[in-house]
Amino acid sequence: MNKLGNSGLNIPENYLVTPAYVFFLIHAMQVGVGILGFEQFLVEKAGYDAWIALLVAGGILHVILWMIYRLLQNGGGDIVEIHRKVFGKYLGGLLSMIFCAYFLLLTFTVIVTFIEVIQVWMFPSLHVWIFAFILILLVYYLVTGGFRVITGVCLISVAIGLPLLLLKFFPVQAGHTMTIYPGISHSFTDIMGATKASVLSFLGLEFLLIYYPFIKNAEKSKKWAHMGVFYTTMIYLISMIVTSVYFSEAQLRQVTWGTISAWKIVEFPFIERFEYVGIAMWLYVILPNVCLGLWGATRIPKRVFKIKQKYVLLAFCFVLFLGSGLTGGRAFINTLNNFSSQVGMYILLYVPVLLVLKTISDKVRKKNEQ
Repeated sequence: MNKLGNSGLNIPENYLVTPAYVFFLIHAMQVGVGILGFEQFLVEKAGYDAWIALLVAGGILHVILWMIYRLLQNGGGDIVEIHRKVFGKYLGGLLSMIFCAYFLLLTFTVIVTFIEVIQVWMFPSLHVWIFAFILILLVYYLVTGGFRVITGVCLISVAIGLPLLLLKFFPVQAGHTMTIYPGISHSFTDIMGATKASVLSFLGLEFLLIYYPFIKNAEKSKKWAHMGVFYTTMIYLISMIVTSVYFSEAQLRQVTWGTISAWKIVEFPFIERFEYVGIAMWLYVILPNVCLGLWGATRIPKRVFKIKQKYVLLAFCFVLFLGSGLTGGRAFINTLNNFSSQVGMYILLYVPVLLVLKTISDKVRKKNEQ
Protein backbone atom coordinates (compact mmCIF):
# COMPACT_ATOMS: atom_id res chain seq x y z
CA MET A 1 0.00 0.00 0.00
CA ASN A 2 0.98 3.60 -0.41
CA LYS A 3 2.88 5.11 2.51
CA LEU A 4 1.42 8.57 2.03
CA GLY A 5 -1.35 8.02 4.54
CA ASN A 6 -4.12 10.37 3.42
CA SER A 7 -3.09 11.10 -0.17
CA GLY A 8 -6.01 9.06 -1.43
CA LEU A 9 -3.98 7.51 -4.28
CA ASN A 10 -3.07 3.85 -4.01
CA ILE A 11 0.44 3.85 -5.45
CA PRO A 12 2.14 0.43 -5.08
CA GLU A 13 5.07 0.30 -2.68
CA ASN A 14 7.58 -0.65 -5.38
CA TYR A 15 6.76 2.55 -7.32
CA LEU A 16 7.63 4.91 -4.47
CA VAL A 17 10.92 6.75 -3.83
CA THR A 18 12.37 7.79 -0.49
CA PRO A 19 12.18 11.46 0.63
CA ALA A 20 15.90 12.12 0.05
CA TYR A 21 15.45 11.66 -3.71
CA VAL A 22 13.27 14.78 -3.82
CA PHE A 23 16.52 16.78 -3.62
CA PHE A 24 17.61 15.31 -6.96
CA LEU A 25 14.15 15.58 -8.51
CA ILE A 26 13.89 19.28 -7.65
CA HIS A 27 17.45 20.23 -8.56
CA ALA A 28 17.69 18.17 -11.75
CA MET A 29 14.49 19.73 -13.09
CA GLN A 30 15.61 23.27 -12.28
CA VAL A 31 19.09 23.06 -13.79
CA GLY A 32 19.03 22.38 -17.50
CA VAL A 33 19.74 24.15 -20.73
CA GLY A 34 18.84 27.55 -19.23
CA ILE A 35 22.00 27.76 -17.14
CA LEU A 36 24.12 27.73 -20.30
CA GLY A 37 23.05 31.25 -21.22
CA PHE A 38 20.85 32.83 -18.57
CA GLU A 39 23.36 35.59 -17.80
CA GLN A 40 22.55 37.68 -20.87
CA PHE A 41 18.89 38.14 -19.96
CA LEU A 42 19.68 39.11 -16.36
CA VAL A 43 22.48 41.54 -17.24
CA GLU A 44 20.20 43.35 -19.70
CA LYS A 45 17.92 44.17 -16.75
CA ALA A 46 20.27 44.72 -13.80
CA GLY A 47 23.87 44.59 -15.03
CA TYR A 48 26.33 43.15 -12.53
CA ASP A 49 23.68 43.49 -9.80
CA ALA A 50 21.86 40.51 -11.34
CA TRP A 51 23.24 38.29 -8.55
CA ILE A 52 20.86 40.09 -6.16
CA ALA A 53 17.95 39.14 -8.41
CA LEU A 54 18.97 35.48 -8.18
CA LEU A 55 18.90 35.61 -4.38
CA VAL A 56 15.48 37.27 -4.45
CA ALA A 57 14.17 34.67 -6.91
CA GLY A 58 15.55 31.87 -4.72
CA GLY A 59 13.81 33.28 -1.66
CA ILE A 60 10.49 33.58 -3.53
CA LEU A 61 10.79 29.98 -4.70
CA HIS A 62 11.24 28.76 -1.12
CA VAL A 63 7.93 30.46 -0.28
CA ILE A 64 6.24 28.92 -3.35
CA LEU A 65 7.60 25.51 -2.35
CA TRP A 66 6.15 25.89 1.15
CA MET A 67 2.79 26.71 -0.42
CA ILE A 68 2.96 23.66 -2.68
CA TYR A 69 3.47 21.41 0.32
CA ARG A 70 0.55 23.09 2.08
CA LEU A 71 -1.57 22.36 -0.98
CA LEU A 72 -0.59 18.71 -1.16
CA GLN A 73 -1.06 17.96 2.52
CA ASN A 74 -4.34 16.99 4.18
CA GLY A 75 -5.47 14.64 1.42
CA GLY A 76 -4.48 16.85 -1.49
CA GLY A 77 -2.90 13.96 -3.38
CA ASP A 78 -1.77 15.69 -6.59
CA ILE A 79 -2.79 18.68 -8.73
CA VAL A 80 -5.52 16.67 -10.48
CA GLU A 81 -7.14 15.69 -7.19
CA ILE A 82 -6.85 19.24 -5.84
CA HIS A 83 -8.52 20.70 -8.93
CA ARG A 84 -11.29 18.13 -8.73
CA LYS A 85 -12.03 18.94 -5.09
CA VAL A 86 -11.89 22.71 -5.50
CA PHE A 87 -13.45 23.23 -8.96
CA GLY A 88 -15.36 20.02 -9.65
CA LYS A 89 -14.90 17.31 -12.25
CA TYR A 90 -15.14 19.29 -15.49
CA LEU A 91 -13.59 22.66 -14.68
CA GLY A 92 -10.98 20.91 -12.52
CA GLY A 93 -10.15 18.58 -15.39
CA LEU A 94 -9.75 21.54 -17.76
CA LEU A 95 -7.36 23.30 -15.36
CA SER A 96 -5.38 20.08 -14.94
CA MET A 97 -5.03 19.80 -18.73
CA ILE A 98 -3.61 23.33 -18.76
CA PHE A 99 -0.87 22.02 -16.48
CA CYS A 100 -0.41 19.13 -18.91
CA ALA A 101 0.09 21.58 -21.78
CA TYR A 102 2.52 23.61 -19.66
CA PHE A 103 4.63 20.55 -18.81
CA LEU A 104 4.73 19.59 -22.49
CA LEU A 105 5.71 23.16 -23.40
CA LEU A 106 8.68 23.07 -21.00
CA THR A 107 9.77 19.73 -22.43
CA PHE A 108 9.59 21.08 -25.98
CA THR A 109 11.50 24.23 -24.98
CA VAL A 110 14.37 22.20 -23.53
CA ILE A 111 14.62 19.96 -26.59
CA VAL A 112 14.69 22.68 -29.25
CA THR A 113 17.01 24.91 -27.22
CA PHE A 114 19.53 22.11 -26.73
CA ILE A 115 19.34 21.25 -30.42
CA GLU A 116 20.21 24.88 -31.19
CA VAL A 117 23.20 24.70 -28.84
CA ILE A 118 24.50 21.66 -30.71
CA GLN A 119 23.97 23.35 -34.08
CA VAL A 120 25.70 26.57 -33.05
CA TRP A 121 28.66 25.08 -31.19
CA MET A 122 29.29 21.63 -32.64
CA PHE A 123 27.47 20.58 -35.82
CA PRO A 124 26.02 23.45 -37.92
CA SER A 125 24.77 20.98 -40.54
CA LEU A 126 23.14 18.68 -37.97
CA HIS A 127 20.16 16.71 -39.28
CA VAL A 128 17.60 17.82 -36.73
CA TRP A 129 15.10 15.11 -37.59
CA ILE A 130 17.60 12.34 -36.92
CA PHE A 131 18.90 13.80 -33.66
CA ALA A 132 15.38 14.57 -32.42
CA PHE A 133 14.25 11.03 -33.25
CA ILE A 134 17.16 9.44 -31.35
CA LEU A 135 16.73 11.74 -28.34
CA ILE A 136 12.96 11.24 -28.14
CA LEU A 137 13.38 7.47 -28.59
CA LEU A 138 15.77 7.44 -25.61
CA VAL A 139 13.35 9.55 -23.57
CA TYR A 140 10.46 7.23 -24.49
CA TYR A 141 12.44 4.24 -23.27
CA LEU A 142 13.27 5.92 -19.96
CA VAL A 143 9.75 7.23 -19.32
CA THR A 144 8.22 3.79 -19.96
CA GLY A 145 10.52 2.50 -17.22
CA GLY A 146 8.45 4.43 -14.68
CA PHE A 147 8.98 7.14 -12.13
CA ARG A 148 11.75 5.35 -10.24
CA VAL A 149 13.83 5.07 -13.41
CA ILE A 150 13.38 8.81 -14.03
CA THR A 151 14.43 9.48 -10.44
CA GLY A 152 17.61 7.49 -11.09
CA VAL A 153 18.28 9.59 -14.19
CA CYS A 154 17.92 12.73 -12.05
CA LEU A 155 20.47 11.39 -9.56
CA ILE A 156 22.96 10.55 -12.31
CA SER A 157 22.52 13.96 -13.95
CA VAL A 158 23.35 15.75 -10.69
CA ALA A 159 26.45 13.58 -10.27
CA ILE A 160 27.61 14.29 -13.84
CA GLY A 161 26.88 18.02 -13.63
CA LEU A 162 28.84 18.51 -10.40
CA PRO A 163 32.35 18.14 -11.95
CA LEU A 164 31.46 20.72 -14.58
CA LEU A 165 30.92 23.25 -11.79
CA LEU A 166 34.56 22.86 -10.78
CA LEU A 167 35.51 24.31 -14.17
CA LYS A 168 34.37 27.72 -12.90
CA PHE A 169 37.90 27.98 -11.51
CA PHE A 170 39.34 28.67 -14.98
CA PRO A 171 37.37 31.86 -15.82
CA VAL A 172 37.83 33.12 -12.24
CA GLN A 173 41.58 32.67 -12.59
CA ALA A 174 41.58 34.56 -15.91
CA GLY A 175 39.09 37.26 -14.87
CA HIS A 176 39.25 40.49 -12.91
CA THR A 177 37.21 40.70 -9.73
CA MET A 178 37.30 44.52 -9.71
CA THR A 179 35.07 44.64 -12.80
CA ILE A 180 31.96 43.82 -10.74
CA TYR A 181 32.30 46.98 -8.62
CA PRO A 182 30.59 49.21 -7.60
CA GLY A 183 27.94 46.99 -6.10
CA ILE A 184 24.19 47.66 -6.11
CA SER A 185 24.20 50.41 -8.69
CA HIS A 186 20.76 49.61 -10.14
CA SER A 187 17.29 50.52 -8.94
CA PHE A 188 14.81 48.25 -7.20
CA THR A 189 12.74 48.14 -10.40
CA ASP A 190 15.73 46.92 -12.43
CA ILE A 191 16.49 44.17 -9.92
CA MET A 192 12.84 43.05 -9.89
CA GLY A 193 12.94 42.97 -13.69
CA ALA A 194 15.97 40.70 -13.53
CA THR A 195 14.19 38.55 -10.95
CA LYS A 196 11.31 38.10 -13.36
CA ALA A 197 13.73 37.29 -16.19
CA SER A 198 15.32 34.54 -14.08
CA VAL A 199 12.04 32.65 -13.70
CA LEU A 200 12.67 30.30 -16.65
CA SER A 201 15.97 29.21 -15.13
CA PHE A 202 14.28 28.20 -11.86
CA LEU A 203 11.20 26.47 -13.27
CA GLY A 204 10.78 22.84 -12.24
CA LEU A 205 9.74 22.70 -8.60
CA GLU A 206 6.06 22.84 -9.68
CA PHE A 207 6.40 19.25 -10.95
CA LEU A 208 6.13 18.28 -7.29
CA LEU A 209 2.40 18.86 -7.76
CA ILE A 210 2.16 15.71 -9.89
CA TYR A 211 4.79 13.33 -8.47
CA TYR A 212 4.09 14.00 -4.79
CA PRO A 213 2.07 10.75 -4.38
CA PHE A 214 5.14 8.78 -5.48
CA ILE A 215 7.17 9.94 -2.45
CA LYS A 216 7.23 7.58 0.51
CA ASN A 217 6.48 9.43 3.75
CA ALA A 218 6.17 12.58 1.66
CA GLU A 219 5.94 14.86 4.69
CA LYS A 220 9.61 14.11 5.43
CA SER A 221 10.70 15.28 1.99
CA LYS A 222 10.19 18.99 2.80
CA LYS A 223 13.74 19.62 3.95
CA TRP A 224 15.16 17.82 0.92
CA ALA A 225 13.02 19.88 -1.45
CA HIS A 226 14.16 23.15 0.18
CA MET A 227 17.77 21.94 0.04
CA GLY A 228 17.31 21.29 -3.68
CA VAL A 229 16.05 24.84 -4.29
CA PHE A 230 18.88 26.29 -2.17
CA TYR A 231 21.49 24.25 -4.05
CA THR A 232 20.08 25.40 -7.38
CA THR A 233 20.14 29.03 -6.24
CA MET A 234 23.78 28.74 -5.18
CA ILE A 235 24.77 27.21 -8.52
CA TYR A 236 23.11 30.01 -10.48
CA LEU A 237 24.62 32.59 -8.12
CA ILE A 238 28.13 31.19 -8.57
CA SER A 239 27.68 31.00 -12.34
CA MET A 240 26.51 34.62 -12.47
CA ILE A 241 29.43 35.89 -10.37
CA VAL A 242 32.00 33.88 -12.33
CA THR A 243 30.80 35.09 -15.75
CA SER A 244 30.66 38.64 -14.39
CA VAL A 245 34.30 38.36 -13.33
CA TYR A 246 35.38 36.99 -16.71
CA PHE A 247 33.23 39.10 -19.08
CA SER A 248 32.62 42.83 -19.06
CA GLU A 249 29.04 44.00 -18.74
CA ALA A 250 29.00 45.04 -22.39
CA GLN A 251 30.26 41.59 -23.44
CA LEU A 252 27.66 39.80 -21.33
CA ARG A 253 24.93 41.72 -23.13
CA GLN A 254 26.22 40.29 -26.43
CA VAL A 255 27.18 36.75 -25.40
CA THR A 256 24.26 34.37 -25.93
CA TRP A 257 25.78 31.35 -24.17
CA GLY A 258 27.88 32.75 -21.33
CA THR A 259 28.70 29.43 -19.63
CA ILE A 260 29.72 27.72 -22.87
CA SER A 261 31.83 30.71 -23.90
CA ALA A 262 33.64 30.48 -20.55
CA TRP A 263 34.34 26.78 -21.23
CA LYS A 264 36.41 27.80 -24.25
CA ILE A 265 39.31 28.85 -22.00
CA VAL A 266 39.42 25.48 -20.22
CA GLU A 267 42.63 23.73 -21.21
CA PHE A 268 43.82 20.21 -20.55
CA PRO A 269 46.82 18.46 -22.12
CA PHE A 270 44.55 15.82 -23.65
CA ILE A 271 41.56 18.04 -24.65
CA GLU A 272 41.84 21.04 -26.95
CA ARG A 273 38.19 22.12 -27.25
CA PHE A 274 36.58 21.38 -23.90
CA GLU A 275 33.29 23.09 -24.81
CA TYR A 276 32.57 20.08 -27.04
CA VAL A 277 33.00 17.77 -24.07
CA GLY A 278 30.94 20.05 -21.84
CA ILE A 279 28.02 20.19 -24.28
CA ALA A 280 28.13 16.42 -24.75
CA MET A 281 28.07 15.89 -20.97
CA TRP A 282 25.28 18.43 -20.64
CA LEU A 283 23.00 16.06 -22.54
CA TYR A 284 22.86 13.99 -19.35
CA VAL A 285 21.96 17.13 -17.40
CA ILE A 286 19.01 18.09 -19.63
CA LEU A 287 17.78 14.49 -19.93
CA PRO A 288 15.84 14.64 -16.61
CA ASN A 289 14.18 17.88 -17.80
CA VAL A 290 12.79 16.06 -20.80
CA CYS A 291 11.98 12.77 -19.05
CA LEU A 292 10.29 14.24 -15.98
CA GLY A 293 8.53 16.89 -18.06
CA LEU A 294 7.14 14.28 -20.45
CA TRP A 295 6.20 11.94 -17.60
CA GLY A 296 4.29 14.74 -15.84
CA ALA A 297 2.57 15.77 -19.08
CA THR A 298 1.40 12.19 -19.74
CA ARG A 299 0.47 11.44 -16.12
CA ILE A 300 -2.22 14.14 -16.02
CA PRO A 301 -4.36 12.81 -18.94
CA LYS A 302 -4.12 9.38 -17.36
CA ARG A 303 -5.54 10.77 -14.12
CA VAL A 304 -8.17 12.96 -15.78
CA PHE A 305 -9.46 10.64 -18.51
CA LYS A 306 -8.49 7.24 -17.05
CA ILE A 307 -6.56 6.20 -20.16
CA LYS A 308 -3.29 4.30 -20.34
CA GLN A 309 -0.27 6.53 -19.98
CA LYS A 310 1.69 4.79 -22.74
CA TYR A 311 -0.86 5.86 -25.38
CA VAL A 312 -0.56 9.50 -24.32
CA LEU A 313 3.23 9.11 -24.25
CA LEU A 314 3.32 7.90 -27.85
CA ALA A 315 1.13 10.80 -28.98
CA PHE A 316 3.21 13.40 -27.14
CA CYS A 317 6.49 11.93 -28.43
CA PHE A 318 5.17 12.30 -31.97
CA VAL A 319 4.18 15.92 -31.27
CA LEU A 320 7.63 16.68 -29.85
CA PHE A 321 9.37 15.01 -32.79
CA LEU A 322 7.27 16.87 -35.33
CA GLY A 323 7.68 20.20 -33.53
CA SER A 324 11.45 19.80 -33.09
CA GLY A 325 12.00 19.27 -36.79
CA LEU A 326 9.79 22.11 -38.00
CA THR A 327 11.18 24.85 -35.75
CA GLY A 328 14.51 26.59 -35.38
CA GLY A 329 16.41 29.86 -35.48
CA ARG A 330 17.54 32.20 -32.71
CA ALA A 331 14.50 34.45 -33.04
CA PHE A 332 12.11 31.52 -32.58
CA ILE A 333 14.14 30.11 -29.66
CA ASN A 334 14.10 33.49 -27.90
CA THR A 335 10.34 33.83 -28.41
CA LEU A 336 9.73 30.28 -27.18
CA ASN A 337 11.89 30.76 -24.08
CA ASN A 338 10.21 34.08 -23.28
CA PHE A 339 6.77 32.54 -23.71
CA SER A 340 7.67 29.54 -21.52
CA SER A 341 9.03 31.90 -18.88
CA GLN A 342 5.82 33.95 -18.89
CA VAL A 343 3.62 30.86 -18.61
CA GLY A 344 5.84 29.45 -15.86
CA MET A 345 5.59 32.70 -13.92
CA TYR A 346 1.78 32.59 -14.11
CA ILE A 347 1.82 28.94 -12.98
CA LEU A 348 3.91 29.90 -9.93
CA LEU A 349 1.61 32.85 -9.18
CA TYR A 350 -1.36 30.49 -9.48
CA VAL A 351 -0.05 28.37 -6.59
CA PRO A 352 -0.90 30.90 -3.80
CA VAL A 353 -4.28 31.58 -5.41
CA LEU A 354 -5.05 27.86 -5.48
CA LEU A 355 -3.92 27.51 -1.87
CA VAL A 356 -6.39 30.20 -0.76
CA LEU A 357 -9.20 28.60 -2.77
CA LYS A 358 -8.43 25.14 -1.41
CA THR A 359 -8.37 26.46 2.17
CA ILE A 360 -11.79 28.06 1.69
CA SER A 361 -13.12 24.92 -0.01
CA ASP A 362 -11.90 22.68 2.83
CA LYS A 363 -13.52 24.92 5.45
CA VAL A 364 -16.85 24.99 3.57
CA ARG A 365 -16.80 21.22 3.10
CA LYS A 366 -15.97 20.67 6.76
CA LYS A 367 -18.77 23.01 7.83
CA ASN A 368 -21.28 21.19 5.61
CA GLU A 369 -20.27 17.84 7.05
CA GLN A 370 -20.96 18.98 10.62
